[in-house]
Amino acid sequence: MFLDYFALGLLVFVVLVLFYGIIAIHDIPYEIAKHRDHPHQDAIHVAGWVSLFTLHAIWPFLWIWATLYRPERGWGFVARQEALEKKESDLEAEVARLREELAGLKAQMDEFKGAR
Repeated sequence: MFLDYFALGLLVFVVLVLFYGIIAIHDIPYEIAKHRDHPHQDAIHVAGWVSLFTLHAIWPFLWIWATLYRPERGWGFVARQEALEKKESDLEAEVARLREELAGLKAQMDEFKGAR
């Protein structure tokens, strides 16, 4: 009789641990988003609850969505845009230098033609 109650208690304990474990696991993307101060953390949290009904089919996508954002660089496009702007300004400076050099060469050529 004792073993029957022990087995029932163990079964209830395992079911409760699995239930709360699944809820804790589904909340990981939200915790990541909250830690990173993600602008869509509420949507990630709601989608995490929705993923419980889809048997966590969308859960990996929530993980990816939560980890894409970083507070120091945002979505990662700002650093790329700054690098492109820097590259563009470097190219503009190079073009200006080459134009000055070309003007100097033209002046030398005109001077050489005039000396003949």
